[in-house]
Amino acid sequence: MTAAPERVAAQDWAALAGELDEHGHALTGPLLTPAACRAITALYDDADRFRATVDMARHRFGSGEYRYFTHDLPDVVRELRAAFYPRLLPIARDWAERLGRPAPWPDDLDEWVARCHAAGQARSAQILLRYGPGDWNALHRDVFGDMLFPLQVVVMLDEPGVDFTGGEFLLVEQRPRAQSRGSSTTLPQGHGLVFTTRDRPVASSRGWSNGPMKHGVSTVRSGSRHTLGLVFHDAA
Repeated sequence: MTAAPERVAAQDWAALAGELDEHGHALTGPLLTPAACRAITALYDDADRFRATVDMARHRFGSGEYRYFTHDLPDVVRELRAAFYPRLLPIARDWAERLGRPAPWPDDLDEWVARCHAAGQARSAQILLRYGPGDWNALHRDVFGDMLFPLQVVVMLDEPGVDFTGGEFLLVEQRPRAQSRGSSTTLPQGHGLVFTTRDRPVASSRGWSNGPMKHGVSTVRSGSRHTLGLVFHDAA
């Protein structure tokens, strides 16, 4: 086992939960060493690791490319995903309660994934993304079916300002009866950003409302930018 699960456990989860409540996203401390980041990045050219490759320009998703891992995940990716799930689960359940929604997520990640598969969502949604100069990602949500986990994680694998410039992580929140609010985050190498998949609870005069959110990536100005996306539901 790598040190990644221990680093996930060592995060200040009370503070992260507060940030998620306040903003819909929260930056973690370091999760991966630079060497571990480089090792994951190097997997991109091993086609056997992936079930599909997506050309974003072809689908009008932006510009750049990403690959979906097969279910035979690299150890560090599998361990990170398994370590995050129980930490995010109480937040997901709390959000569901505030929004008056079902909370169908069991304590065990494998059980939840099995339920996704039984519902027809059986394709791996773990993503390795590659951006070069001029590439960007349009604002979107990673909703692949009715079986949805409301939080996900992106991990930066390159060093901003050294390996690439530009490429900030973008989030836009649609506020009730108000104009949308945007934010941008520069992730340090090896750090993660936890963010909402679809929406989050927002306090209102009538209790709690859902605040829809989308995410994307600003234009990469130079260099090469790689990220790892951890999604806690599988795709139809």
